Amino acid sequence: MTIPAGERRCAMARDGCCGQVYSCIFDYDTPRIALIKSRKIGFLNRFIQLGILAYVIGWVFIWEKGYQEFDTVVSSVTSKVKGVAVTNTSELGVKIWDVADYIIPAQEENAFFVMTNLILTQNQTQGYCPELPENSVCSEKQPCTPGYVGKQSNGVQTGKCVPYNSTVNTCEIFAWCPVENDTHVPDPAFLNGAENFTVLIKNNIWYPKFQAFKRNILSNISSSYLKSCQYDKVNHPFCPIFRLGSIVKEAGETFSDMAVQGGVMGIQINWDCDLDWKLTYCVPKYSFRRLDNREIDHNVSPGYNFRFAKYFKDSNGVESRSLMKVYGIRFDILVFGTAGKFDIIPTMINIGSGAALFGVATVLCDMIVFHFFKKRHYYREKKYKYVEDYDELGGSECGSNP
Repeated sequence: MTIPAGERRCAMARDGCCGQVYSCIFDYDTPRIALIKSRKIGFLNRFIQLGILAYVIGWVFIWEKGYQEFDTVVSSVTSKVKGVAVTNTSELGVKIWDVADYIIPAQEENAFFVMTNLILTQNQTQGYCPELPENSVCSEKQPCTPGYVGKQSNGVQTGKCVPYNSTVNTCEIFAWCPVENDTHVPDPAFLNGAENFTVLIKNNIWYPKFQAFKRNILSNISSSYLKSCQYDKVNHPFCPIFRLGSIVKEAGETFSDMAVQGGVMGIQINWDCDLDWKLTYCVPKYSFRRLDNREIDHNVSPGYNFRFAKYFKDSNGVESRSLMKVYGIRFDILVFGTAGKFDIIPTMINIGSGAALFGVATVLCDMIVFHFFKKRHYYREKKYKYVEDYDELGGSECGSNP
């Protein structure tokens, strides 16, 4: 039996890969509303919608403040340390230490350094002396090399092997003599009393987008209160004067231990402000933590230290110096924060996004109903209806008789 040409064209259009492409291009679908009288499906739909509503209101608007525009803080910090300590050693005798002695350098950007321990090598002059045994032990089998400078050398080798003491010979060097011996770090720390020093931190912030200015010395703090207060997170949470020992303790460290090798502490000032309220409610929150890593089982090159020297000349013009290897605690002042204020644009964007999310409830319900319910085939028949446009496809060839 011969198949008419029109039916052959319809079969090609409907079947096979070409038919799928043909259907994708020329078929059109439009939503059809099917009202399903089912308590189970109705409850599922309302439950999903309630979850979306809770997300939009609870998370987007209340927690994330989706109705606000935000700006990050711009900050400047100055600090002033006060305190006096007394030491009594065989090298220096009784000595008073004030802020000009233990704050090195006098000013830093968003930080300050307090000396807590010291190895002092006095009256060094340039000349020839034996190197430390740790760096260059020598003998007839291990001769010295003229002009050699090792990574740990204190000077330039002359090529001579000279006695360091009665039992050890080391290479002679041209250096500042006598060379520094830092194998023994004083414990307890030289300036262990530094834990009673105090620091006044002055922090000014600005939110450029909102033209909002604030400082951590709040408007209700008087001069008399500032002279007598000391920060306490319970009783005086807004006092800008901090005891160094208390800062270290708040970070979970012990000042006497940290003072021996030194370290790095972080003073964190958080300014998270809601500018829909009065600016007086915008207040700082202080927190403290140790910033340098300290691993008990891998304590290589611990702490924080550096060297500097004070130079002198005698009446004969001979230059000498006092070399100081200084251990101490560096306090980094870290300021961060965000301010938010109501703005109609993010509010409308989030409302529109939340309304669009309600379409997800319909999609999820359709997936569950048409794939997991027992009557899924029945519901699918009621939801979807296939209609062919006989006039456009050529009803005389492909469609049935009218």
